[in-house]
Amino acid sequence: MVSFNRDIFFDTIREAPFPGKLNQQQVDGMNDILTVWEKYRGEADLRWLAYMLATTAHETSMEMQPIEEYGEGKGMKYGSPDPETGQTYYGRGFVQTTWRENYARADKEIAEQFPGIVTDCEHDADQQLDPRVAAATMFLGMEEGWFRSKDGKPETLERHFNEDDDDPYGARNIINGDTTKVPSWSGGVNIGNLIKGYHQSFLVALELAAGHGDETVA
Repeated sequence: MVSFNRDIFFDTIREAPFPGKLNQQQVDGMNDILTVWEKYRGEADLRWLAYMLATTAHETSMEMQPIEEYGEGKGMKYGSPDPETGQTYYGRGFVQTTWRENYARADKEIAEQFPGIVTDCEHDADQQLDPRVAAATMFLGMEEGWFRSKDGKPETLERHFNEDDDDPYGARNIINGDTTKVPSWSGGVNIGNLIKGYHQSFLVALELAAGHGDETVA
């Protein structure tokens, strides 16, 4: 089971993809993600974790904390309160999980695969703002392909990162089909390549930090 030396990890990512410094909330959010990975996914491919951290960086505008969808789903089908639960299942968490079925699925599968993390997100949607719950949901959703499909098959981490493939550009399709979109603030870089760059930086940091223990925390 892998563990990460936090000093090495944070010192490395301060150089990239972050601009020379981190605030405490960013450190806390990434610590939560790393801790859940170490406890429950420590033997899995580090490229998966690097891509989930990269996705978190993009989806939270580098805050690295679970956040609520801007506008709380206004104008979207999932933006109205559910008549049974009274909850509104707009985007929350590290990867902006939406829809009641995904909140309920998170409850079921977290109970099965992440013992010790207790949830009832279906009836208390804001639990997706708990970093441990958000991390577990992100792991499950991106591993199992909850969010999107292509050619009739779920878009998963395994599909893009395996023995034959290493595709951090195409992996954006796991979450969103906006790979070629160029944000106004990106200097002409499209979203697929932005997240690919974050992924490469996180992977370097994880590989350097892996196996050195976690005695120190930034």
